[in-house]
Amino acid sequence: MDLTGRTALITGASSGIGAAFADALAARGAHLILVARREDRLTALADTLRARHGNDAHVLVADLGLPGAGAALLAETRRLGLDVDVLVNNAGFGSHGDVADTDPDRLTGQIQLNITALTDLTRAYLPDMVGRGRGAIVNVASAAAYQPVPHMAVYSATKAYVLSFTEALWAETRNTGVRVLALSPGATETEFFDIAGESARVGRQQTAAAVVARAMRALDRPSGPGSVVSGLPNIVTAATVGFLPRRLSLLVTERLARGRN
Repeated sequence: MDLTGRTALITGASSGIGAAFADALAARGAHLILVARREDRLTALADTLRARHGNDAHVLVADLGLPGAGAALLAETRRLGLDVDVLVNNAGFGSHGDVADTDPDRLTGQIQLNITALTDLTRAYLPDMVGRGRGAIVNVASAAAYQPVPHMAVYSATKAYVLSFTEALWAETRNTGVRVLALSPGATETEFFDIAGESARVGRQQTAAAVVARAMRALDRPSGPGSVVSGLPNIVTAATVGFLPRRLSLLVTERLARGRN
């Protein structure tokens, strides 16, 4: 996928998978719009990537967990005269614990960021991509999207939405020149577990760079899939979980999800 001179907007870009996407896209010649809440992290990353690749890198500080944040971000990129050719909806978070014991505002915040902001930004930037007949949208889902996960019920449900929404969007746009991809990583070496808690960590971790490389290989295929899972164990699990009786699948997942408590 030739990105020379194109502009990529990455949410949750200050670390982890978002920062790895920024590096990979800049290496292919894309200019960057880096979006997250932590200005110091974004500025340091932008400086590093400018020095490494020679690309433009804009820093936009935004809390996408706030209502209306998607519209505000669209307005800001338009004010700056920036056309977005690639959108990476990576911002998101999860929490580990039973619904009855979790702060309701935290659950609402997950839905706002993982679902509402992602949908708003996709809708905001997609029409211009379709009009130009080119572009790409990558929505970061999760291996947790493929089955309900007790003790992470809201997180897995939000990622199931991301997967379903993105695969449907792939079908809607497959003749427009816009590539749409849902990326589903498993446990990854990021700050995700600093927020969700170590008890949410299940399985062998991949590096963020390996996860992003999986996505880039899929985007390089002109008729690529609407979704990919990163990591062989996660691929096997996603492929087989649908064949298990629903109750058995839930019991196994529940045991895995609480195993580190």
